[in-house]
Amino acid sequence: MQYSVGVEYALHCLVYLIPNESTIGIKELAFFQGIPETYLSKIFTKLTKAGIVSSVPGVKGGFKLARDPDDISFWDVVEAVEGRKPIFQCQNIKDKGYLYRDRDCSDCAASTGSCSINLVMLEAEETMQNYLRNKKLSWLEEELDRVLPAEKRKQTREFFAKGSSV
Repeated sequence: MQYSVGVEYALHCLVYLIPNESTIGIKELAFFQGIPETYLSKIFTKLTKAGIVSSVPGVKGGFKLARDPDDISFWDVVEAVEGRKPIFQCQNIKDKGYLYRDRDCSDCAASTGSCSINLVMLEAEETMQNYLRNKKLSWLEEELDRVLPAEKRKQTREFFAKGSSV
């Protein structure tokens, strides 16, 4: 299992939107992250569709958080960027194995029962999702304040506060 780097870029960019009352443009966010503007635009399109950010048109336009940082979880961002497709997708191979291969299934139910492997994988995925649901954008902001040098955090905020023309 692997999430795309888009999830990481999304989380980093969203945290920059927290302290700002004004909007931040894709151009500034992409420049700051060192990634192509078109790539980040695709991520922000997904975040907008998910109701995580809102787009503000115009000269001073850009993006801002659509919800309070306490109401945006890491899982919300993962789901917005990656989609709702489950990580493990059971192919029900147990019913295609040797013991069932020659069985007449004209009157069988779709499956002979729950697959133990699938149940374990679904439970593991649910545990991970719940963990990510409990990590909020507000937590990330506090964590970055705790682990990063104060001067770096200040420079980051100043970069975006002045509406840097890139």
